[in-house]
Amino acid sequence: MNMNRITELFGIEYPIVQGGMVWCSGWRLAAAVSNAGGLGLLGAGSMHPETLQEHIGKMKTATDKPWGINIPLMYPEIDRLMKIVTDSGVRVVFTSAGSPKRFTPLLHEAGITVAHVVSSSTFARKCEEAGVDAVVAEGFEAGGHNGREETTTLALIPQVRRATTLPLIAAGGSGSGRAMMAAQALGAEGVQIGTLFALSSESSASEAFKRRCLSLNEGGTMLCLKKLAPTRLVKNSLYERIAEAESRGAGTDELREIMGRAASKRGIFEGDIETGELEIGQIASAVDEIRPVSLIMKQLLREYREAYGQLYAWPDTIN
Repeated sequence: MNMNRITELFGIEYPIVQGGMVWCSGWRLAAAVSNAGGLGLLGAGSMHPETLQEHIGKMKTATDKPWGINIPLMYPEIDRLMKIVTDSGVRVVFTSAGSPKRFTPLLHEAGITVAHVVSSSTFARKCEEAGVDAVVAEGFEAGGHNGREETTTLALIPQVRRATTLPLIAAGGSGSGRAMMAAQALGAEGVQIGTLFALSSESSASEAFKRRCLSLNEGGTMLCLKKLAPTRLVKNSLYERIAEAESRGAGTDELREIMGRAASKRGIFEGDIETGELEIGQIASAVDEIRPVSLIMKQLLREYREAYGQLYAWPDTIN
């Protein structure tokens, strides 16, 4: 794969970013992706500030390659988290779930490259106005929290490409080298991959969670909780309770009560596969085994090269 604006911006070998997923993206996963030539991200959304500091320290020991941190801007201790990041010599931050306008100048002042996750071309334009260095356009195939637009990656990427001149990363449903090539054809310059890495050996998610996700077929996940924050969940007992409540018009208070406290930690990290919150993307149905990151990366690159060769072997019949 040739160098492009994404590889140059982050100083990485391949334009592959590992999503900073809650309860999955600790230092072992992020370091493994960075060491394999991609960009590993710590998932700060499920870390207390002290835990994040610990993982930052371990990242510095585990890799000498570029890496970063994903920070949801709705994090309750966001100011404390940002101070830790700016004081720790972190060089890349991906922000999400909020406007990047407030923190982008602060991060730039600390020498940090900033990318922001969006779900529409409207938000992509606002990101460019806010001064971010790159955007991640995420279709609603993605696991976990999603945009309210419910736009697929196939429809989203070309529209975001027209809306902004910023380096563009595609997210949502990318689970193969062929998908990487498709994203490139649509106008993206890199991909952010979550589900494949969430189900890797190095992911900090529980074994029970990984095994449950491996058993999924198409339609095994659904987008719900639209009155709170749209979230793609595995269909389990918790999901069924949510779906039943939503079908009769339950309000936000009842939905929060059904979710309970620390639902994602229970489901993803502790392995409560029935009453916990299981966040994973649609592409999980195409994953059939738990593998180390090194093998996942090799397969992605091999599939990309094969798809590239097949594409350019097609007869030129379009005049």
